[in-house]
Amino acid sequence: MADYKAPLRDMRFVLNEVFDAPKLWQTMPALAEVVDTETAEAILEEAGKITANSIAPLNRSGDEEGCRWVDGAVTTPAGYPEAYHLYAEGGWVGVGGDPAYGGMGMPKAISAQVEEMMNSASLAFGLYPMLTSGACLSIYAHASEELKQKYLPNMYAGVWSGSMCLTEPHAGTDLGIIRTKAEPQADGSYKVSGTKIFITGGEHDLTDNIIHLVLAKLPDAPAGSRGISLFLVPKVMVNDDGSLGKRNSLSCGSIEHKMGIQASATCVMNFDGATGWMVGEPNKGLAAMFTMMNYERLGVGIQGLSTGERSYQSAIEYARERIQSRAPTGPVSQDKAADPIIVHPDVRRMLLTMKALNEGGRAFSSYVALQLDIAKFGDDAEARQRAEAQVALLTPVAKAFLTDMGLETTVHGQQIFGGHGFIREWGQEQLVRDCRITQIYEGTNGIQALDLLGRKVVGNGGELYNAFAEEIRSYCAAASSELGEFTVPLKAALENLDGLTAFVIDSAQRNPNEIGAASVEYLHVFGYTAYAYMWARMAEAALGKEKQDDFYAGKLGTARFYFARLLPRIHSLSASVRAGSDSLYLLDAAQF
Repeated sequence: MADYKAPLRDMRFVLNEVFDAPKLWQTMPALAEVVDTETAEAILEEAGKITANSIAPLNRSGDEEGCRWVDGAVTTPAGYPEAYHLYAEGGWVGVGGDPAYGGMGMPKAISAQVEEMMNSASLAFGLYPMLTSGACLSIYAHASEELKQKYLPNMYAGVWSGSMCLTEPHAGTDLGIIRTKAEPQADGSYKVSGTKIFITGGEHDLTDNIIHLVLAKLPDAPAGSRGISLFLVPKVMVNDDGSLGKRNSLSCGSIEHKMGIQASATCVMNFDGATGWMVGEPNKGLAAMFTMMNYERLGVGIQGLSTGERSYQSAIEYARERIQSRAPTGPVSQDKAADPIIVHPDVRRMLLTMKALNEGGRAFSSYVALQLDIAKFGDDAEARQRAEAQVALLTPVAKAFLTDMGLETTVHGQQIFGGHGFIREWGQEQLVRDCRITQIYEGTNGIQALDLLGRKVVGNGGELYNAFAEEIRSYCAAASSELGEFTVPLKAALENLDGLTAFVIDSAQRNPNEIGAASVEYLHVFGYTAYAYMWARMAEAALGKEKQDDFYAGKLGTARFYFARLLPRIHSLSASVRAGSDSLYLLDAAQF
């Protein structure tokens, strides 16, 4: 497998030339003080070095060795503790954390690039700091100042890690039926009891303490999701002076044996009257947890992009070196027995599909990250509100479409290797296995599609959708005529999505099954259209520079491929949506 190299040139292009992020940051006082073009460049350069040199070499060995569970203790693969400590010492766990508690204070648009590099290097490794960052977000937004002061500095520093304990054996998507209980104590703490499953990083040997965020119900809690509270439950109790005390009453019952991410400990966690403290208000735990969901779901989408990028880097190197057969137009490498497989049309189809989806995904994830920055740091109340609406609409698309495209990309990469793609030592089959989980956890992609169509589109009569669509319409209207080869098909794709949106809103009023029947295909139509918007903007930034620099020539060529070969997928998907739900209910359960 090719050595991983961070795609820094493309990241700089997206941030600086497509979105002009540094200019945006300077309009936000909280960001203007901590980040500018030079700072961002230095951070990305250093992140590229540590991920490529210290983490990426562990990817295959970590997969081969996996985690081990013995009597409640979990050991990560060789090299993981050392790499994690190096990563933590660089301040990377707290890259987006508040400087008041020891974080770097970087915008999400920067930390999103760091996440991509980290997860391309090793998705399994990247899950440990990712879960810590997610836990920090909820603590920062909802916990008392006392809890923030006590836990955030060591979590941002990577000295302690975090986990999110949501799922139970009988309660996955439907968290309203969880059984974990929290009994109030006289000193203001709670005794938390219950079993959680699929807990990433619930137990490991990377840090001295793990801070669990646990969803549980109070004794008098109302039924359903409105009766869920959130609790901070440390693995090891923390004394008043900040030192570690005795072990809390919790344990890891086992770890899962999985299809992929073998070096990530996926744990069954048992809480047996463990001491914890409430985060946020009683019975509002889901709201506190959802504070970090937009960030985490974008983060999972970036994981799909990351595996696709790693797969592409290996596939393009292999395609340039592997010789098989002659080009259809005649020999290209006259001095060799055959030509490199990159000359063959089908290999080029797969490589260009990978490149187009990766670069479109990078632009889209960065766009969503910038909306998160505006919503959090913006001074203009109207701009913040608009960005919050964009985030609400686009988060399920970012999570589901990026990961669906990530799997397609890694499969293409495996296919380019032919038989070698099926062999472990070449690395491509691991990326397929690792990527597969991204479509499942943090809310399955089917649930994301229901969220998009049911809540974010039909649920508000298309209001959120219309705001995003109007942005694209305005862009097309203002674009120069020389950009027409991209804006004309973009406008047509948007008109198709407009009509599809109206169709589903109308159909759902007559038949509640229509939303669920249309949701996945609708999300994909939305995703391809959103990527077309990104590709038009990237083409605009590259146009006129292609003769001086191959980077821009490659960007324009890939944009043209996207509009010619990938965007037309929307037509078959739209036909499926318009076919309605009737065909899904032609069989009784016994007839399947």
